[in-house]
Amino acid sequence: MAIKEELTSIANRAQDASRSMTTVSTASKNKVLKSMALVLISKKSSILKANKKDIKKARAARLSSAFIDRLALNTKRIKEMSDSLLEITKLNDPVGEVIKAWRRPNGLWIHKVRVPIGVIAIIYESRPNVTADCIGLCFKSGNSVILRGGSEALNSNLAIYQMLKEVIKKSGLSQDLVNMVTTVNRQAVDILLKLNNYIDLVIPRGGEGLINQVMKSSRIPIIKHYKGICHVYVDEWADLNMAQNLCFNAKVQRPGVCNAMESMLVHKDIAAIFLPGMIKKFKEADVEIRGCSMTGKIAKGVKKANEKDYFSEYLDLILSVKVVNDLREAIRHINYYGSHHSDTIVTDNYENALEFLRLVDSACVYVNASTRFTDGNQFGMGAEIGISTDKLHARGPMGLEELTTYKYIIFGNGQVRS
Repeated sequence: MAIKEELTSIANRAQDASRSMTTVSTASKNKVLKSMALVLISKKSSILKANKKDIKKARAARLSSAFIDRLALNTKRIKEMSDSLLEITKLNDPVGEVIKAWRRPNGLWIHKVRVPIGVIAIIYESRPNVTADCIGLCFKSGNSVILRGGSEALNSNLAIYQMLKEVIKKSGLSQDLVNMVTTVNRQAVDILLKLNNYIDLVIPRGGEGLINQVMKSSRIPIIKHYKGICHVYVDEWADLNMAQNLCFNAKVQRPGVCNAMESMLVHKDIAAIFLPGMIKKFKEADVEIRGCSMTGKIAKGVKKANEKDYFSEYLDLILSVKVVNDLREAIRHINYYGSHHSDTIVTDNYENALEFLRLVDSACVYVNASTRFTDGNQFGMGAEIGISTDKLHARGPMGLEELTTYKYIIFGNGQVRS
């Protein structure tokens, strides 16, 4: 079968399957999700075996250590995938929730009610845990999903997908609720993005190249999960011990993810006190520092940063640093160079904290906390489809509610319009 015919068939069946979910109870959904969580644990050896093939291929291609970290699975990460599915069972089912209801003077009773979006295509790179999270969230929110992971994680993604699809099949529900495009032919994405008669939403998760390709080709509405150029601004009123701990965590704890700090801004009045110790600690952790001229004067062994560095999502042990004159300069820098993902101020000054929260135009804005908390699980959402850097229709971590839309249900008793 030609690729176009195959993908059209998948999308058509996914659409039919999504409509079949309207009568499935929350209890039935949760029972399936619990079975999914159990199967990941019981068959973890098969998942790890598949993952080893992907890791071997990635190493042969000399991909970065940060990339391999995103790709790698182990017992702990599989347990986290399983736990995420169990967490989803504990969350309220948004489908059918009455957001608002009101009665008009003519007696019409109007309800605004949450409903599934329908068919969601998710195009993503590297991280195999995304496969389980997306299946779990789309299933609970009553949507069909079509997954298209990167070729670098094909074996891992396929192993997880097949296990979870089999659980749905055994439950008696349509196995077309979850689908995966397995061909590595690059034409597949372009074809998928033209199937607007069947697919209601596309969510791309990945690098700039992937996002741009989807934006250029899609006839379907998109919610972008774009790069994370995240900042920590160390204010003149910061507790410097807190600042050091936060900055180190935001950069080093897991540098290859989108909520890791990529740029550190420091107020000029505390730069000479803060930077030498902070940079020393970073270097002990093998972080390469690329700083402004003032940073270079204060600390030794700092590479000169250029304009491109401040626009860069390194996803690695590399950090750009800039000394700024004041809070307003820090905010301007973040809004200009950032990706509107996650940004933090470290300060004990309440007014400065409020101004930062008000003026920084990002999905998640923090006071005195690491950017690494931008995560659906950390926000109590069970799991996430990803972090939306768009403003419509979802922003920040996308969980169950963000995978629904709404419709109006109106009750009357014979009203006609005059």
